Amino acid sequence: MSTLTKDELVALLKESVEQFNEHVKEDGSGVDLSECDFSHLDIEGADFTGCDLNDCVFTEATLCNVSFADTDLSSTNFTRASVIECDFSGAILNGTDFSYSKVDYCNFTDADMAGAVFMSCELLNSDFSSSANLSACRFDEDTQWPDSDLLPDDFDAAYVTDLSSMQDEEDAPADDIY
Repeated sequence: MSTLTKDELVALLKESVEQFNEHVKEDGSGVDLSECDFSHLDIEGADFTGCDLNDCVFTEATLCNVSFADTDLSSTNFTRASVIECDFSGAILNGTDFSYSKVDYCNFTDADMAGAVFMSCELLNSDFSSSANLSACRFDEDTQWPDSDLLPDDFDAAYVTDLSSMQDEEDAPADDIY
């Protein structure tokens, strides 16, 4: 268990990424940073590997070369963030919101994408080819996906009707309205 509080860890990250990384590595037990607010921060080179970041806020943050490998990011908010060359391999992204973000050159190998939200998101050059449950994410026609070789074989980026927009047949609009 970490000897520092969540607030102290966030302050350490703001002061010195190197010292933050050392502390996380020394702790080794999976630092709990759940529900922390990292919005509007510029974070480069941080290593959150194995940390608990569920329900955190990275709104409008700039993240470059950050490792989220094997991290619980459930319900985390990356709205309007710039996420460049980050590692999400093995991460849990259930309900994570990337809406209106730029996610470029990121690795999502073995990441669980069930319920992730990519509304109006730019995902060019990111590798989702070995991610799990990408078909269970939410996106719209404004979402920009990478080339098909960076997507799972069973994923259709042109299919924008997701589970949130499904309707019963009786709820569907009628073609022959009087």
